[in-house]
Amino acid sequence: MPGYNLVDEPWLAVRPVVGGPPMKLGIAEALARAHELECLVVEFSTQLPAVLRQVLLPVVAHATGTPRDFAEKGERLTRKGGFTKAELGSLRIYLDKHYAKFDLFDPVDPFAQVAGLRTAKDETKGSAALVATAASGNNVPLFANRSDADPLDLTPAQAAHWLLHAHCWDTAAIKTGVVGDDQVKAGKTTGNPTGPLGQLGVVVPTGRTLYETLLLNLPVTPPEVLGVPQWMRGPHEPAWKPRKAEGLLDLWTWQARRIRLIPHQDETGRPRVARVVVSAGDRLTPMSEQEPHTAWAFTAPAKKSAAALPERRPRRHTQGKAAWRGLDALLAPTRQSSDGAFETSVLLDEVSALREDGRLPADYPLQVETFGMVYGTQSAIVEDVIHDAIPLPLLALHQDSEAHQLLLDVAEQAEQLAKAVNNLSADLRRAAGADPIPWDKGQRPGDLLLHTLDPLVRRLLAGVRDAGADDDVLERGRLAWEEVAHHRARDAANELLLAAPATTFTGRTVTPAGTSGKSGTSGKSGKSGKSQTYKLGTAGANFRHRLDEILPRYADAVREAAAARAAGTGPALEPDPAPGADLDD
Repeated sequence: MPGYNLVDEPWLAVRPVVGGPPMKLGIAEALARAHELECLVVEFSTQLPAVLRQVLLPVVAHATGTPRDFAEKGERLTRKGGFTKAELGSLRIYLDKHYAKFDLFDPVDPFAQVAGLRTAKDETKGSAALVATAASGNNVPLFANRSDADPLDLTPAQAAHWLLHAHCWDTAAIKTGVVGDDQVKAGKTTGNPTGPLGQLGVVVPTGRTLYETLLLNLPVTPPEVLGVPQWMRGPHEPAWKPRKAEGLLDLWTWQARRIRLIPHQDETGRPRVARVVVSAGDRLTPMSEQEPHTAWAFTAPAKKSAAALPERRPRRHTQGKAAWRGLDALLAPTRQSSDGAFETSVLLDEVSALREDGRLPADYPLQVETFGMVYGTQSAIVEDVIHDAIPLPLLALHQDSEAHQLLLDVAEQAEQLAKAVNNLSADLRRAAGADPIPWDKGQRPGDLLLHTLDPLVRRLLAGVRDAGADDDVLERGRLAWEEVAHHRARDAANELLLAAPATTFTGRTVTPAGTSGKSGTSGKSGKSGKSQTYKLGTAGANFRHRLDEILPRYADAVREAAAARAAGTGPALEPDPAPGADLDD
């Protein structure tokens, strides 16, 4: 079988900065032209952090070193020409020296695999065992158009991407036992965790070019704690063990599974991968404090005592929740306090420091991409994939800035508006004699409102970035947001009010158990055990009052404009143009 070396084979799809269709390049050319390339293009969103962490970032870090301090990181990040001539030379020398390590089908030391990996009965599985979107065993995605018995021929490029993806995101539970693994019992291993990224809410900052993205994701790291990547630790054996990550490069290239790709040649002589062996790999214990690609949450300690400190754990993303709804964690400063709620990622904290030192301009177009995997049935199947991208104004990373507070307020206002619409729906349903929609079942109207507000918030984020530190412009942008949000919330409320049956006009009294209400209803209690009447008029008035509380600036502006019109001294309310003022466009 001919080799397939990732250094020069065209397995990476990259989009040029100047536009046009993606190009296919190997590692060497992709890095040499990183300043000319906008981004990686992947078949499946969660492959992107896998390729960055398992290949590109470790190669750059090991060949050229990670930034020693913020000054060096800022200088390298803002360099217009990409890698210097000396750095390109180091990359070329490094890839030439370790060229054989990147051969996907090497018979002795295949890249990120174990040569000769086999079961006692020489059983293999279809390549679907690597593919998160393919039906394989118990992992059957909804509306899958193929079964486990259907062959899945992967090109070497596809196989490489899914190989890396499995090391990062593979499902948990039972794995095939292999010869040479002394922890196999009855032909299998149990208790396997998911891949390490499956335990995180992955946060990846991205820049204008692939070069900038690479530098944004290289944390300031002393050389003595950098460690070495997996290709310097091989050839790998079937045996595995629980262990700590020995440096950043070991963490990034963690071999969470023992895998063997079994290539064959199709009728045209081209290599393909249809069969694989996948078994247990090293278990990361505990989660590394060096992990740069996640935000953190502080939770109450399992054992309560005066000396016990809150536990610091990776903060996972919530299924169905846009990234901007988690701004409280993305914008939280590092180690907020020993009992604080959130801590942002190391990489975003470094970006904040670079902006504070003046090494990055306030209008730098930083994007933040979030990734996550939702597992089901003891984490043995993939239920959903989380991916989002938002523009993040650099000034908002500073806790004392107006932009920081504005974005936190906007995210909170959106949540409160959704809650207000849900409460209106619940009151109207009670007035009609029905129960409110359960929070964990069905789709509530507040969720639809959040969906409507989503593009508005994203546009506002870009507007805040363009506004810079001009507090007056930001204030006008805040008023514009409140105006549009007010109209969208009123629209959502009007739909509910118009759909309410006629019986809601007179309403319904809900009384505590053992008594009866006006409509003969009993057995349900109102607030604080007191009888409470629900009707359309009251529900609408409560909603309007709550709307004014959530969006106070717009409410005040409306009152001031009404007073001015009554006095004949002012026109209808029309806020000045500002970032986000054209959110409806």
